Amino acid sequence: MPEPIEELTPRQIVTELDRYIVGQKQAKRAVAVALRNRFRRRLLSADLRDEVIPKNILMIGPTGVGKTEIARRLATLAHAPFIKVEATKFTEVGYVGRDVDSMIRDLVQVAIRLVEAEKIAEVQQAAEERAIDRIVDILQPLKSTGRRQKAESGEGRSDVVQAIQQMFASMSNKPANIEVTIPPAPEQPDPVKEEAHAEETRKDSERVERIRERLRSQVRLGVLDEQEIEITVEDSQQGAPFIQAFTNQGMDDNDMQSMLGSMMPRRQKQRKVKIGEAKKILQVEEAQSMIDKESVNREAINRTEQTGIVFIDEIDKIAGNSRGGGSGGPDVSREGVQRDLLPIIEGSTINTKQGPVKTDHILFIAAGAFHVSKPADLIPELQGRLPIRVELENLTEADFKRILTEPKNALTRQYVALMATEGVTIEFTEDSINEVARIAAEVNRRNENIGARRLHTVLERLLEELSFEAPDLDDKYKKIDGEYVRTRLDDIVRDEDLSRYIL
Repeated sequence: MPEPIEELTPRQIVTELDRYIVGQKQAKRAVAVALRNRFRRRLLSADLRDEVIPKNILMIGPTGVGKTEIARRLATLAHAPFIKVEATKFTEVGYVGRDVDSMIRDLVQVAIRLVEAEKIAEVQQAAEERAIDRIVDILQPLKSTGRRQKAESGEGRSDVVQAIQQMFASMSNKPANIEVTIPPAPEQPDPVKEEAHAEETRKDSERVERIRERLRSQVRLGVLDEQEIEITVEDSQQGAPFIQAFTNQGMDDNDMQSMLGSMMPRRQKQRKVKIGEAKKILQVEEAQSMIDKESVNREAINRTEQTGIVFIDEIDKIAGNSRGGGSGGPDVSREGVQRDLLPIIEGSTINTKQGPVKTDHILFIAAGAFHVSKPADLIPELQGRLPIRVELENLTEADFKRILTEPKNALTRQYVALMATEGVTIEFTEDSINEVARIAAEVNRRNENIGARRLHTVLERLLEELSFEAPDLDDKYKKIDGEYVRTRLDDIVRDEDLSRYIL
């Protein structure tokens, strides 16, 4: 993308979303304004900035119309931490579900991975050089003679002797009656021999350095990629045992594992790999060692608090559909989940292993079909925290045609690319697109309306035989026209019982 997100106007944000999502202008406008307001808020004075809270959004619409995709693409566009959770996951919290605080801890983990990736990209070149140096050290190690010469000369032995004498003397009131043999003083060095030895050492060092420089160049250029070497790496399979613990914030197994993992010593193992693979392995290790974990955690928490996006799907499933009557146990649990969600959406502080995280300025986007219940069935306090409501429209046959061809990741383009890997060229004609869109719309009308996901079902059924036979085909060109679509799918569509199971 040529322009940074701060310079994109709401209209331009909608244009970017149009590249992947067909229709739903109202929802796109709402999220575009919400994203732009974050940029506007950063320009305010410090005293007013904290007072501006995000306008959380409630998306209302059936499955498969683009609710999740809009939120995910928005987060990608803004380079913001994003997480999707199912509201039903928190049902019966404390018994079979997880506490609602876990979604913020998961969001922090997403932010850490995002920041780590950016930091690693910054040190990639330096990490590569350090990895190359480690490989060169294996191929041609430097000679270390200082310690050996010191040991051979006997230097430092008198200090050891004095330490032994003092130790025995301190154990009694009288001097220790022990005999210690003190080695004779070393002979005086011969200046001529010393100079000759120094010259020889210098020549050896220069020769080794020339060899190392030549190897460094060959490793960098990939000349030695097929040669095998033995490297020492951390044993990634050796870690703390999996432990689940109930804490004040609920069941948190990750924190316990990370704590035990930091207490246990890191094991290393020897691996015999090709130099080309060794470069990648060691580069990752060096990059990880070069980034500051504390600064990554601080930046991740800041990103979470200021730009994080939480998408809560199926929120209609925790809305009561019999307000005033009360239908028993399940409704109590659903309302309990709503009340647990309320303080997080309203703004509270969640404790994580990286530090406390404030949720005041995290953008929450809730979504649901609301076929059985309605938004008014949510508790009033939660409704008030989702002030922006947008209704997404059902997708029509015309929308299906556009979805099949217009987006950057259109399904027809995906299938063309997949078949090309087998050397098969397929071509979708315009009438085949029309037929696929017609069949998908018809099946959605007859059966459950699953929106654009029906296109996946129809296309997979349409190309099933071709996908199976592709590696063995003699004719590597296949034209998918309207007649081909009708031949493959019309019988299934006419049989309503069969279409229920297949399409």
